[in-house]
Amino acid sequence: MKAALLALMAVGAPLDNNALFALYAQGHYEDAMREGAAANNAPSLAVAARAALADAMMRPEPCLSCLKRGENFARRAIAADWNAADAHVWLAASLGYEARIIGLVRARLDDDPAQAKEHLEAALKIQPDNPYGLAALGGWHVEVVKTGGDFLAGRVYGASRERALTLFDRAVRVAPRNVAVRYQIALSLAGLEPSFYRGRIEGELDAAIHAAPETTYEKFVQGRANELLMLLKRGDHDAFDARLRMFQGYP
Repeated sequence: MKAALLALMAVGAPLDNNALFALYAQGHYEDAMREGAAANNAPSLAVAARAALADAMMRPEPCLSCLKRGENFARRAIAADWNAADAHVWLAASLGYEARIIGLVRARLDDDPAQAKEHLEAALKIQPDNPYGLAALGGWHVEVVKTGGDFLAGRVYGASRERALTLFDRAVRVAPRNVAVRYQIALSLAGLEPSFYRGRIEGELDAAIHAAPETTYEKFVQGRANELLMLLKRGDHDAFDARLRMFQGYP
């Protein structure tokens, strides 16, 4: 497969979306971004955005320019076709990770939390069972509750931990063996209240570890899930918190 893809690229043949996704799945992120941008249609640009996000998440240090690249691809995909559900999800994810680097005050000035919610709701209106959208919107509720507390989160943004859990439950029902979805749910709940949600966090991490990975990125996050689960079971709270913060993309 890799040889065939490289041959097509060498002769300048345009890649269809399946071939482009294969580049992403195999971890050829720069190639996926370049070819996706060259195709310049909504599905291809959405794959480019996803590749940019995976590339950013797998780097040892937070990379704002990498996330901005993903944001740009996602915005171009949405401009090409508003109904590109995945592009809305990758845009919201890019904004969320950017906020962790630039800080909440700057993110709020740029209206990033409201933008993220708008795009996640758009994704789920287009595709109600999009597991990434469901998990990401649940994560949005968690982030707002964590930042402002239950009362202000509900009052200002209409966010709640109950709504987050409902969305997480829906994501699991839709994609019970999706490595990335289960991992992201665990990260979200661990960042909110790890002691209270410990059973659910352990269950999500275990599910991520034992599901069959379909992409290079999923193999990568399985390693991270295994590390977090071992620290949690060992009771090494300081190490768990440090790794969690790193894995969540904080500088």
